Amino acid sequence: MKIKLTFKIWLLIIFLAFSLIAIFGLPLKFMQTGVVVSSIESANNSLYDQGLRQGMVITSVDGKEVTDLISFSQILQTKYLNGEEKTTIVADNNEFIFYASEFPDVTVRNLKKTNLELGLDLSGGSRALIKAENMTLTTDQINDLVDITSNRLNAFGLTDLKVMPVSDLSGNNFMLIEIAGATPKDLKKLISEQGKFEAKIGNETVFIGGNRDIASVGRDAQNARIEGCSEGGDGYVCRFSFAVTLSGAAAERHAEMTDKLEVNVTAQGNYLSQKLDLVLDDQLVDSLLIGESLKGRVTTQISISGSGTGPSQEEAYEDAKAQMKKLQTILMTGSLPYKLEVVKLDTISPTLGDEFINSILFVGLIAVLVVSLIIFIRYRSWRSSMALIVTTVSEVIIVLGIAALIKWNLDLPGIAGILATIGTGVDDLIVIMDESTNTITLSLKQRLKRAFTIIMGAYFTTLVSLLPLMWAGAGLLKGFAITTIIGISVGVFITRPAFGDLVRQFKN
Repeated sequence: MKIKLTFKIWLLIIFLAFSLIAIFGLPLKFMQTGVVVSSIESANNSLYDQGLRQGMVITSVDGKEVTDLISFSQILQTKYLNGEEKTTIVADNNEFIFYASEFPDVTVRNLKKTNLELGLDLSGGSRALIKAENMTLTTDQINDLVDITSNRLNAFGLTDLKVMPVSDLSGNNFMLIEIAGATPKDLKKLISEQGKFEAKIGNETVFIGGNRDIASVGRDAQNARIEGCSEGGDGYVCRFSFAVTLSGAAAERHAEMTDKLEVNVTAQGNYLSQKLDLVLDDQLVDSLLIGESLKGRVTTQISISGSGTGPSQEEAYEDAKAQMKKLQTILMTGSLPYKLEVVKLDTISPTLGDEFINSILFVGLIAVLVVSLIIFIRYRSWRSSMALIVTTVSEVIIVLGIAALIKWNLDLPGIAGILATIGTGVDDLIVIMDESTNTITLSLKQRLKRAFTIIMGAYFTTLVSLLPLMWAGAGLLKGFAITTIIGISVGVFITRPAFGDLVRQFKN
């Protein structure tokens, strides 16, 4: 029997095609080989000096192809046994050559085979649910705390990091931190050691972060701006500036220290002979130029400037915005002097996540096949059974495609949401098939319409029941709620109408 491609079936095909592209990308990610640089130490690193950066893909070492992390490790195991050697690596079609007795401080990981973002439950690492001790934070306060904490942890070079505000049904606000590859002990140590910010001229501290020295940091359009962009070197440079209000005591210290400095005349302007170094937990974050007008002047208003770079003007502009936001957040560090309390601390093994994914794929496939067999026995129609398999699989693919498109992290609650979607989907498909075979004196079109009335009623009932889960458990069930809502919505508006058209054609 030839199937007529109706509008609803075409809609399913189009969504399915775009979902596959969203998941696997173009060119197909699972066809790519190499390892991606997840972090690189900038100090005393010849590869960094030559231009190797985080995110680049290493495809060969000394002419030997690098396909994955295992092959990369095997190549390095046979090197440097006799001391210093020449090493040539190719990354993003660029060649980097260095002489050393060991491989520089570069961390790599396997390339992602899909665009799906896996949550901590599946990728492995540690998760901490944190609140302020003996006080309740407002939404604005918890958002500021998230920005500050995220910036502090990023200062340590952590890339697989997620910091977000969450709340429970009682309205209590928490901060959720997830770090891939870290142990609970590491995570707790990182959180407990954060908080020391200093601005220095030379070895002397001018002011520290927090309410004692910093009254406010300009973040609106009037007090923070991108001043302009210019072409230079290998790309573009965009400069930014924003206002910072110091306390009276900090302003006097700043005037006393700057009064001792000389003025350097440059093509970009006149600046003092030393920079303002921003130090976070004894690590240098950035060094900022001090304008000539601030020399020996007692003022609470100072201007912090910096720049962003990029191969194009648009990328340099976006980098400047990101750098400005980063510095603003750093200068606010300590302005919320909360003693943090770890409410819940978990660790997830990446091996467990891999095993779970393999198991759930196998069990899910078996479940769909068993249901299809039951459908075949019940309705004696192999076409209906095949249509059920295709519809169910398409529904899962579209849900995953939407998740990849919106960068939604798939975690265990999210996987549970997909399973719930499959369960409700099969129920709805059976309702459609039952109504289509009903012997009551109604036309097939009327019977299918009655089936979709039942399905829509169940959809809205399920939707309303899922909404409270968005906030239940301090947001830890949010993944289940959102994934299930996406799944049942895809089913009701895309896959099940297409299945109804298929059933109608089978009956004609």
